[in-house]
Amino acid sequence: MSNLENGGRAPDAHPAKRTGCLLVVGTPIGNLGDFSPRALEALQQCDFIAAEDTRVTLKLLNHFGIHKPMVSYFEHNKLERGGLICSRIEAGETCALVTDAGMPAISDPGELLVAQAAERGLPIFVVPGPSAAVSALAVSGLPTGRFSFEGFLSVNKKNRREHLSGLREEPRTMVFYEAPHKLLATLADMLEVFGDRRIAIVRELTKVHEEALRTTLSGAVRHFSETPPRGEFVLVLAGAEGRQSEYTPDQAQELARGFLAEGLSASEAAKQAAALTGLKKGDIYRVLTAK
Repeated sequence: MSNLENGGRAPDAHPAKRTGCLLVVGTPIGNLGDFSPRALEALQQCDFIAAEDTRVTLKLLNHFGIHKPMVSYFEHNKLERGGLICSRIEAGETCALVTDAGMPAISDPGELLVAQAAERGLPIFVVPGPSAAVSALAVSGLPTGRFSFEGFLSVNKKNRREHLSGLREEPRTMVFYEAPHKLLATLADMLEVFGDRRIAIVRELTKVHEEALRTTLSGAVRHFSETPPRGEFVLVLAGAEGRQSEYTPDQAQELARGFLAEGLSASEAAKQAAALTGLKKGDIYRVLTAK
């Protein structure tokens, strides 16, 4: 029986019905209507919930009539609390890991808990939910085929500038999270480091005041200099265009021939050389296979 024939669910594979495992459960990023039936079932059937902020998660549980014990798991207690949670899972309990909004472990303290559970060989299952980064990328109007998620930038100006400077030649679309009180300073730093690139600034995703401002960095600085930012923001920034390769075509061919000598196919050798040099795979492949 296919998954479609079984209502989209693999037989006996629902993680909420397993024992002694960690469930990584996505929660809404604003609109409670985005809470999936599978996530609801996971929280209803688990033994306990590890929450970033139990007060925030309690509101979600109360809305859906869920009554489960919770343990707090956040940045300042994650080392100690993670070991205790893993010990409970080893004893046969099922823990549902949630964050305040979105997918746990993505730019989130839950990253360490998943790593600890994996290191101890514990079963880990995902119950997917909304992601602010991917949602903002989808509505940005910028290239989505390849992107780099950069999370939150540092509050420290020097560290923030160093982070951005390291991305100056990044050709992929970049996604950042930002708080309203830091937004203008971050945009000004981006303008100075990257020059005037396209950017989509998405705020309050899935909420009543959801908004996407598609503009340039200079336009964004002007806008938020006049309009105080409110809400939580996702910044989707265009990657570098027209980046010149530091390699010549002859050097790329030499690399590709080296990969051929190691046993790779001509196609894979050209692919690897292209990835290293930034030159086109097709051009490398044509010369490599020419007689």
